[in-house]
Amino acid sequence: MKGKFIVFEGPDRSGKSTQASMLSKALSENGFDVVLTREPGGDQVAEQIRNILLNPDHNVSDMAELFLYEAARAQHTQQKIIPALMDGKIVICERYTMSTCAYQGYGRGIDMKIINQLNSIATLDFQPDLTLVFLMSDKYFTQRGEYLFSDRLEQEDEAFRHKMRQGYREIAQKTPNAVVVDADRPVKEIWRTVLDELVKHDILTGADIKIL
Repeated sequence: MKGKFIVFEGPDRSGKSTQASMLSKALSENGFDVVLTREPGGDQVAEQIRNILLNPDHNVSDMAELFLYEAARAQHTQQKIIPALMDGKIVICERYTMSTCAYQGYGRGIDMKIINQLNSIATLDFQPDLTLVFLMSDKYFTQRGEYLFSDRLEQEDEAFRHKMRQGYREIAQKTPNAVVVDADRPVKEIWRTVLDELVKHDILTGADIKIL
């Protein structure tokens, strides 16, 4: 692929959307061709699946939830992410396969072998160039964000969030090009870390960073 694929992972309210938007804006303003997208969603069909998944009025079984996420991912990856990368663009995505491992694997308790197999099928075994995993203390979950507990996944209890965060941490340790980011810190400190990791992983150069 000619482009670069950067994924921002982590629980709700961890600040990943803020940092992804900051990076997209900075790169675009300095002449880079950038696509900012998200999962579930990012494509017209995948966004409709997102509405089903996150609607708090829906009672979705664990396995149905998993298959819906993977269907959205297959559509998103093959219709948006891969074509953009083939065109040489920088793709910044909020969440990808690691979220499914953390939420549906560690959180729901679904067999990780099943999840890994479905992730592989949905993505055609395509992997990010860099995954930044934002992890925060649980106390910030109830302190951050204007619309808390607004979707079906946000309504899960503290025990679920604990298992999910542990999943992120353990999966990140085993994932190539994945870096855990301390999301308890101020936004500007985290931004500096993001830029440093982009250089370390040969996505940007020191000269690029100076103009951002």
